Amino acid sequence: MGEVRNVAEPATAAPPNRRTAFAEGVDKARAAATTEPGRLRIIGAVLALLVVAFGAVTAWQTADRAAAADDVLHKSQPLSAAAAEIYRSLADANTAASSGFLAGGQETPTSRKQYEEDIDKAAAELVRAANSSDPDSPSADAITKLNTLLPEYKGLVERARTYNRQGFPVGGAYLRYANQKMQDEMLPAAQQLYTKENQRLEDDYADATPYPWAAIALGVLALAALAWAQHRNYRRTNRVLNHGLVSATAAATVVLLWLVVGHSVARAALNDSYDHGVRSLNVLHDARIASLKARGNENLTLVARGAETEKIAVDGGEPKTVDKYDNDFTTEMKDLATGLTQAAKLADDQAGEKPVTSAEGNMAVWNQRHLAAREQDDNGNYEQALALVIGDKGATAECFDSVDKNLATALKHEQKEFQAAAGDGLGAMTGLTAGAAVLAVLGAAGAVLGIGRRLSEYR
Repeated sequence: MGEVRNVAEPATAAPPNRRTAFAEGVDKARAAATTEPGRLRIIGAVLALLVVAFGAVTAWQTADRAAAADDVLHKSQPLSAAAAEIYRSLADANTAASSGFLAGGQETPTSRKQYEEDIDKAAAELVRAANSSDPDSPSADAITKLNTLLPEYKGLVERARTYNRQGFPVGGAYLRYANQKMQDEMLPAAQQLYTKENQRLEDDYADATPYPWAAIALGVLALAALAWAQHRNYRRTNRVLNHGLVSATAAATVVLLWLVVGHSVARAALNDSYDHGVRSLNVLHDARIASLKARGNENLTLVARGAETEKIAVDGGEPKTVDKYDNDFTTEMKDLATGLTQAAKLADDQAGEKPVTSAEGNMAVWNQRHLAAREQDDNGNYEQALALVIGDKGATAECFDSVDKNLATALKHEQKEFQAAAGDGLGAMTGLTAGAAVLAVLGAAGAVLGIGRRLSEYR
């Protein structure tokens, strides 16, 4: 038999080390960069990228600011005003209820109508606010609370009216309980809603007014790169102009100027809408609410007939027992005076200042008549005091109505001022987002064509 021999298999050669596609690409790019056509291609790509990035960031930042400015004008400020109207309607309903109660069984149709209108207005504004609030937010919680308390308050007022018409003293107790629910639960909830909506308005202003520094920086960088590319082209060819690069520079310049000027105008208008619109509106809302609360406390002073007292320290001395509602009236009138002084300072024209000045005069007369009414009541002349508070002529009711009317006029004027200024701010950014995107694309195309023109000379 033949001999079996082991034949060794030949050793397999180690495969050569293969480079990654990325490394090979880097080598090719490095090699291309050593030639003028390669350098031109890189320059063209960088210029196009810078211009496109400038346009994209400009469009992004201006879109955000325009959206915030639109929210200021059409959402957050109207909702802030609606929250203030909820507070005002509730306070006015409380005042109307106490005024009607003082009239006894002869409650006037006017006071009854005013009460019903205020309640309906508050309910309607609550629905509007609920539709615009975020679920599970503090604003939504305040709205839910008010929607629960409103029917409870109405029930207490109706009981107070029923007993009052029948001549039962317990009617006054029900009205005081209704007022307590309004002052301790409903108005604080309405104040919380107003505060939250004002904070949303502040946040929208904070989003709408900052300068778009990232876009501006990219714009300056893109223009610097285009200027360098044109200077380089001139040094190598002695040609002053490259039409493509000039077009790209023009497009980038237009976008940058449009961005800076447009945003500066928008920012100035929005700041004006805040300084001479929102601030004045807030002060006037607070003053009007103070007048309503003062009027309600003035009425309740006569309703309670001294049944509600509290101890306060006067000028750091010994505590003194005073009528709770009359003391609250004094506090609210001081707040009203402070608010009117601030509103007069913030008014930037005669149309805004005149109703505030008139309200200050009405308030002064109101204080005088109130003191006369308190003097009559303290001397046991209840009917004379009642006539000085809710009477047809020479009563504090006339002064309150005049204060409220003048404040309503001032609020209407300042609302128009806000809308005009905020509208100008939003208008200054109109078209900037789309315009920046289009011009950036055209500029990038111009840069590529300009470099392409130089590349054609090497073929």
